[in-house]
Amino acid sequence: MSTDTSASTTAYVPVAETLGTVLAPSSRPPRPSALSASVTFGWRAMLKIKHVPEQLFDVTAFPIMMTLMFTFLFGGALAGSPGQYLQFVLPGIMVQSVVMITMYTGIEVNKDIERGVFDRFRTLPIWRPSPMVGYLLGDMLRYVMASVVILIVGLILGFRPAGGIAGAAAGIAVLVGFSFAFSWLWTMLGLLLRSEKSVMGWSMMVLFPLTFLSNVFVDPSTMPGWLQVFVVHINPISHLVASVRSLMSGQPNVAELGWVLVAGVALIAIFGSLTMRLYNRK
Repeated sequence: MSTDTSASTTAYVPVAETLGTVLAPSSRPPRPSALSASVTFGWRAMLKIKHVPEQLFDVTAFPIMMTLMFTFLFGGALAGSPGQYLQFVLPGIMVQSVVMITMYTGIEVNKDIERGVFDRFRTLPIWRPSPMVGYLLGDMLRYVMASVVILIVGLILGFRPAGGIAGAAAGIAVLVGFSFAFSWLWTMLGLLLRSEKSVMGWSMMVLFPLTFLSNVFVDPSTMPGWLQVFVVHINPISHLVASVRSLMSGQPNVAELGWVLVAGVALIAIFGSLTMRLYNRK
């Protein structure tokens, strides 16, 4: 018994008129600008915090803990009272807390690489550096949040910046700007290393000596001479702390501010270029 199966095996071939009604007759949308693409990726970084609010621990609970712990632990021994020590140490703790969380930029980059998200980014008709810039723009909000939290806690404890609100805002602006430049180092490591644990390990190995071997907690004049050379003249964190302190005290140190500006530009030029070179070859 034979069965005619010609009707069931005939392939459907769409005609031009059918395709014309399905496809959009309008022209292609314009390519997004560099700013638009970067802001979009920055908003993506903010949405991550919305879905994983535990990420805010680093910019809220951790800065509060650091401020309270160092003020009341070392204040009496180093300055005679926690209140007097707070006037000295709060700008330093603010710098330390914000600089420490810059490493999470590289960790998030590495996570997206492992999940294959970057493969999709590379196929999009956008400005090539926009995903990286977006990470940093999103993290800048985290830096501002951490700085404001520390400042509010300090004001409650008795910190009174002689430079007023304008001086405090200027100090935070300098800190956030330098942290943006410093974060390019971690984006490079995020692209270079194989796992997020490796990124965190290398970051902590760099950040701990830089933040603790600095003028964050004590006056460098009390240190041995050989250590003062590194702390005062070489360590970029010391220059950043000195700049923030001078702005909050109402007496801007032009030399230190100039050093921070030059260092920030150099960090972007060097590690930004290396980051994009690795990104294009990844």
